[in-house]
Amino acid sequence: MPPLASTRGNYASVPQAEPAVELDNLDAGSSHNRRGQAPGTGLGTSGDSSAIDTPEVVESKRKSIDTLSNLSVNEDEPTDGEKLSLRKVPDNLPWSASLIAIVELCERFAYYGLSGPFQNYMANKYHDPSGLPGAIGLGQHGATLISSFFQFWCYLTPIFGAVVADQYLGKYWTIVYFSMVYMAGIVVLFLTSLPSSIEAGFALPGLLTAILVIGLGTGGIKSNVSPLIAEQYEETKQRIKTLPSGERVIVDPALTIQRIYMIFYMCINIGSLSAIATSTMELRIGFWAAYLLPLCMFVVGFVLIVIGKNRYVIKPPSGSVIANSFKALWIAIINQGDLDAAKPSVQRSFRIQRKIQWTDTFVEELKNALLACKVFCFYPIYWAAFGQMSNNFISQAGQMQLHGIPNDIMQNIDPFAVICLIPLMDRYAYPFLRRRGFVMRPITRITFGFLFAALSMAYASFLQHLIYASTPCFDAPSACPDSLRPDGTHEPNRVHVVFQTPAYLVLAVSEILASVTGLEYAFTKAPASMKSFIMALYLLTTAVGAMIGGLISPFARDPLLVGLYGGLAVACLVTAGVFWMVFKKYNEAEYDMGGLEKEEDEIAT
Repeated sequence: MPPLASTRGNYASVPQAEPAVELDNLDAGSSHNRRGQAPGTGLGTSGDSSAIDTPEVVESKRKSIDTLSNLSVNEDEPTDGEKLSLRKVPDNLPWSASLIAIVELCERFAYYGLSGPFQNYMANKYHDPSGLPGAIGLGQHGATLISSFFQFWCYLTPIFGAVVADQYLGKYWTIVYFSMVYMAGIVVLFLTSLPSSIEAGFALPGLLTAILVIGLGTGGIKSNVSPLIAEQYEETKQRIKTLPSGERVIVDPALTIQRIYMIFYMCINIGSLSAIATSTMELRIGFWAAYLLPLCMFVVGFVLIVIGKNRYVIKPPSGSVIANSFKALWIAIINQGDLDAAKPSVQRSFRIQRKIQWTDTFVEELKNALLACKVFCFYPIYWAAFGQMSNNFISQAGQMQLHGIPNDIMQNIDPFAVICLIPLMDRYAYPFLRRRGFVMRPITRITFGFLFAALSMAYASFLQHLIYASTPCFDAPSACPDSLRPDGTHEPNRVHVVFQTPAYLVLAVSEILASVTGLEYAFTKAPASMKSFIMALYLLTTAVGAMIGGLISPFARDPLLVGLYGGLAVACLVTAGVFWMVFKKYNEAEYDMGGLEKEEDEIAT
């Protein structure tokens, strides 16, 4: 991503001193004579003929002036020439950002650790004939529906968390208080998953209560932890740095924010590997053990966020910014969508006596945020496809030859791939492309992310076709007499589960391109007073995607799954094409849409 606001045409520039270069008679008629030469002679006072500048020397000195005029007088800030010629690199991450990344790792460990076993917990019966672990017995359709609701709820509540943070408590204290709610939900889930609770019929009501409470808790964390980690890095302007090798480079805040979110997302995926442990524990021990582990890890994260308070950059809440935003939008609606009508200057020009609690600048920031948020409107289709990994992919693995491994452990291929690919893309792939003049700007990355999601769904459709073409039950896996084993369990169709791996690998690439960039885009395009709220709007697209997943859940059954995956592949492909056609112009308009440097300059003025 290019620097977000290097254009400063609207701001006063700092005058630079002339380069301290001494030239002898650069111009034949110059009186700018620093060695006592007579004008026009090129001779020093000594009359030494060696002091005469030949045309070649004059040209060399001209080049020296041109070169030095392109160098920063103050090494802290690059000139336009240096911005074109010097390599851009990210800065070192502040310690507080690393600590918040670890806290997020613990929270995601808890989230994925408890949600990983959900599909089996809901779909299969207690002591299920299939041999798979279970508790409630709702079937694949019912489990997918509730799973989609859980995703929807977890990504709807960030709106509430953002309002609380931006308007009342601030990001840090909102995270602390909502973490307590989160822990209460995990405790409910743990207690109602005990064998005695399952046998007493408490599993379903306990699960429904837990997902409501956990969803509320995670909403207060999701919308705030992402902007909080980026706020730990306070530099907003590019600066020159000399590496130990002697190379002069530009330290770019935009690339630093990109790296912060890459590392942040890598920590999310490290945490999500908890599903490996909890999937094994549900199979070998029981669901109660699988839910106790996330509870313990969440407590660790909560302790870290509390004891690290004095190390964080904590910004106060901005007051009534959310309410003012909606008021300004309402004024725009009643004025045929003209947001400029909400500016106090426009209101005064029409002698309207309405009391306005915001400035013209606030309205301009709101316009920029709304313009950027149009990008998010295309994400729900992507999230609907991505959500298959947490429900239908798990059931698909259950229809294949597992050879002793839990069917829900396969989903961990995705975070493994993300963890491996993020450093490769951050350290090698993106810099390699930048050196060759191909900058992967946000719109480009998101478009490719959608395309890779389409490829993953197409492969899943092909794999489902292979399953339906295989014995013993063809398009009714584990549901025919031929699959019955002597021990009373049913044999799945004869396709090895390893063939599911490519679907996860391709989806991981799409995640790095689309999901990470979405977080980065939401932070960099939002006004300083609305970081949590704009992040919540981005997260809301996941809720809409989960809702789409719930709407298509009736098709999540045999023998309709080939069409389900194929339809999602086509939807993602079309979304990518339309998205690129609509927003490719934004790639070249990065500097005009708000950004790190511009934001600071506006505050300074």
